[in-house]
Formats: sequence, structure tokens, C-alpha cells
Amino acid sequence: MRVILFGKQASGKGTQAKLISEKYRIPHVSTGDICRETAKQNTELGRKIRALIDAGKLAPDDLMNKIVISKTQKMKGFILDGYPRNLVQANAFEKVPVDTALLIEISDQEAIKRLSVRRICSKCGEIYNLVSRKPKKEGKCDKCSANILQREDDKPEAIRKRLETYKQVTAPVVDFYKKKGLLKKFDGAEPIERIFAEICRILDTFAEK
Repeated sequence: MRVILFGKQASGKGTQAKLISEKYRIPHVSTGDICRETAKQNTELGRKIRALIDAGKLAPDDLMNKIVISKTQKMKGFILDGYPRNLVQANAFEKVPVDTALLIEISDQEAIKRLSVRRICSKCGEIYNLVSRKPKKEGKCDKCSANILQREDDKPEAIRKRLETYKQVTAPVVDFYKKKGLLKKFDGAEPIERIFAEICRILDTFAEK
């Protein structure tokens, strides 16, 4: 089963990807993880990616296409999160068969609300929510006791810019898969368990094949 997962920031993609991975025993493949994995390799590609990461830059389309296609082409199943980000990547990824594309939809207002209360551990990266998942000790990570912080790109003005980028760059990719008849939509405002149950009803049809 080969699945692509789409959604705005804070739509709950990561949570659903983890649940899908556990239930169907297929790996959750995120572009961030792939890039970090590639950067550790002492190859020409690894060195290029490492330099981009160190400079805080995104990998160009040609490099990202090469990395993701190489990673997924031989996999029997995956949940792909964070790729393709644009139409250039979507067209390149046609080399890899995809069973379905899942879109978790939330409003801009809900995305801003969710991200504004998100906090991240400065050391281990553990994620907290000041409404639904507060740390036991204010300002400190439960796991490693380091400070938890609000990322600069989780502040309202930065969030609005990220949402605008999503509309301009990634939304056309969603339409790309809709036109291919592969897109399924889910209401991200629903409880996590209900969204997951609806996703499973779709994925079970592929698991039975």
C-alpha cells in the first residue's frame, strides 16, 4: 500500500501517519527524515544535502526527487509525508505507483490556533500543546528537563506566511491527485479517532488486495 498524506500545518498529518504505520505495518517516510539520513552518508549526494541542511536551506527539486524516488521505488508500501511539495515534484514522482492520496483539511483559523499553542523541546524535539498536552513542569520538557520553546515559524504572522505558501505551492499538487482520481478528503476538525476510522475504511480496500 503506497499512500501520500497531505494537509496544512497542524492538520494532524503526523498523528495519522503514525497510526496508519502501526496498523498496516508500513513505514512512515518523511522528507525531513530522508534528508537527515542521506546527509549522514559519505557520498556526493550526502555532502550536498548536509551542506544545505547546515545552511538552513531546502533541497532543490532535482535533488529531492532523486532522494525520494530512490528511497521509495523499491518499497512495497509507505506513507509519504512532505512530498511532493510542488507540481515539478509530483510529475517526477509519477515513476512510483501510488494507491491513494489522503488530504486532512482544516481552516486557516484552526491551523493558526493549533500552532500558536505548540511548544517544542529545545533539546530532544518533544512536542507539547499548551491546551491539550502541557508539560508537567511549566516551561520544561518531561523527557529531558530542557526548556520548551515556541518556534519562530509557529508565531501567528509566520504561520500566515506558511499557509500562503501551502496554498500557492502545495494546493495545486492536491488538485493533481484529485484529477487522477486518487484523492480522499477528511475533516481535520473531527476527533483523531474518528478521522483514523474513516481513513481505515479507505485503506482497508487496498490492504485486502
